[in-house]
Amino acid sequence: MTVPLGSASPQGRTGTPVGKRALVLVGRYGTLAGLLCMAVLFSILSKVFLSGENLVEVLNEVSLSAIIAGGVTLALVVGEFDLSVGYTGSFAGVLVAGFIANQHVSVPIAFLLALAIGPIVGVINGLIVTKTGVNALIATLGTGTIIVGLNFGYTSGSQIAFGLPQDFLDISGGSVLLGIPNDIVIMVVVLAILWVLLNHTELGLQMQAVGGNREAASLAGIRVDRVKIAAFVVAGLCAALTGILLASRIGSGQSTAADGYLLDAYAAVFLGSAVLRDGEFHIVGTFVGVLTVGVAFNGLALVGAPTFYQYLFKGGLLVVAMALGTVARKYAKR
Repeated sequence: MTVPLGSASPQGRTGTPVGKRALVLVGRYGTLAGLLCMAVLFSILSKVFLSGENLVEVLNEVSLSAIIAGGVTLALVVGEFDLSVGYTGSFAGVLVAGFIANQHVSVPIAFLLALAIGPIVGVINGLIVTKTGVNALIATLGTGTIIVGLNFGYTSGSQIAFGLPQDFLDISGGSVLLGIPNDIVIMVVVLAILWVLLNHTELGLQMQAVGGNREAASLAGIRVDRVKIAAFVVAGLCAALTGILLASRIGSGQSTAADGYLLDAYAAVFLGSAVLRDGEFHIVGTFVGVLTVGVAFNGLALVGAPTFYQYLFKGGLLVVAMALGTVARKYAKR
């Protein structure tokens, strides 16, 4: 028996099985639903969770992760990975502390000098990937390992904690807007700039084209290599900024301070890639992913869960996030 064109079938008008359609819905809205469920659960288990102070604390805690994840998002948009971002952040942190405490450079100059390490690493990563054809995972892991060596060579494995002035500590710890911590303000500004760059500039549209189909983008006249290098530069810049803000927050330059942000960033970006879209990497999704991780960690801490639960959650979340993004992209192509 044939089904007349346009009539309903047990699988729906498009012929997509109900189960597959449900997977797409889970991919698009599962993260938002999970975030809402966690918020409800933790508000029941802890009266402090929904307080204004705690919500500001959550945003403050995720601010640095959001900045580095925003840079990672652009690298993934063009179809590349950058595994050096955590090491770049750590190196920028010890450099800014060292410039100020050991070389007695003024805070603004030290900030700019340390920030410059990010784009430099980004250019190196981009050139290796585009000009030599080395896989980005291998290239950025190798670059990151070199950065670790330079880091420990500069610090001899010791933290730089003395001689840092209050105006440097206030970069992250202070507040210049209605009592809102500076890190939150910086996060909002950075993510807004990245969102505009990715969605409302020629470079951003070229990045999306390159990530969608490199060959087609090249045939359309887009200089693919330059676009990919630009994405690596933005990722490095965001990583360096994160490291500097982290050094200001903890009051010292530590050789491994920002290393752990690598896993946080990728968990958030992949988790956010399915938010409202079919597996596409985008800034709004990345922020939702970062916020989901932050709410979970904050809630677990408030209810007194052992620390190892945070690592179990983070690792499990990365697996689930990548699975959701993969499923969403798979059915979007179909």
